[in-house]
Amino acid sequence: MAKKFAFAKGVVTGVAATAATVAGAVYAVKKTIIEPEEEKAAFIEENRKKAARKRIAR
Repeated sequence: MAKKFAFAKGVVTGVAATAATVAGAVYAVKKTIIEPEEEKAAFIEENRKKAARKRIAR
Protein backbone atom coordinates (compact mmCIF):
# COMPACT_ATOMS: atom_id res chain seq x y z
CA MET A 1 0.00 0.00 0.00
CA ALA A 2 2.86 2.40 0.70
CA LYS A 3 4.25 1.94 -2.81
CA LYS A 4 0.88 2.78 -4.28
CA PHE A 5 0.99 6.38 -3.09
CA ALA A 6 4.75 6.97 -3.33
CA PHE A 7 4.47 8.98 -6.55
CA ALA A 8 1.64 11.12 -5.21
CA LYS A 9 3.59 11.84 -2.02
CA GLY A 10 6.59 12.85 -4.12
CA VAL A 11 4.52 15.19 -6.25
CA VAL A 12 2.91 16.80 -3.21
CA THR A 13 6.29 17.20 -1.52
CA GLY A 14 7.78 18.72 -4.68
CA VAL A 15 4.92 21.16 -5.09
CA ALA A 16 5.16 22.21 -1.45
CA ALA A 17 8.92 22.68 -1.68
CA THR A 18 8.60 24.72 -4.87
CA ALA A 19 5.89 26.90 -3.36
CA ALA A 20 8.03 27.52 -0.27
CA THR A 21 11.04 28.41 -2.44
CA VAL A 22 9.04 30.86 -4.54
CA ALA A 23 7.52 32.45 -1.44
CA GLY A 24 10.98 32.86 0.07
CA ALA A 25 12.33 34.43 -3.10
CA VAL A 26 9.43 36.88 -3.32
CA TYR A 27 9.90 37.85 0.34
CA ALA A 28 13.63 38.38 -0.16
CA VAL A 29 13.11 40.57 -3.23
CA LYS A 30 10.51 42.61 -1.38
CA LYS A 31 12.81 43.18 1.59
CA THR A 32 15.97 43.96 -0.42
CA ILE A 33 14.63 45.90 -3.41
CA ILE A 34 11.07 47.13 -3.04
CA GLU A 35 10.95 48.38 0.57
CA PRO A 36 14.18 50.43 0.40
CA GLU A 37 12.90 52.21 -2.73
CA GLU A 38 9.59 52.99 -1.03
CA GLU A 39 11.40 54.31 2.04
CA LYS A 40 13.62 56.50 -0.16
CA ALA A 41 10.58 57.89 -1.98
CA ALA A 42 8.86 58.65 1.32
CA PHE A 43 12.02 60.37 2.60
CA ILE A 44 12.23 62.54 -0.53
CA GLU A 45 8.54 63.44 -0.29
CA GLU A 46 8.96 64.42 3.37
CA ASN A 47 11.89 66.67 2.47
CA ARG A 48 9.81 68.32 -0.25
CA LYS A 49 7.08 69.06 2.28
CA LYS A 50 9.60 70.55 4.70
CA ALA A 51 11.12 72.71 1.95
CA ALA A 52 7.67 73.94 0.91
CA ARG A 53 6.89 74.93 4.49
CA LYS A 54 10.16 76.85 4.75
CA ARG A 55 9.43 78.77 1.52
CA ILE A 56 5.96 79.74 2.71
CA ALA A 57 7.11 80.70 6.22
CA ARG A 58 9.61 83.29 5.00
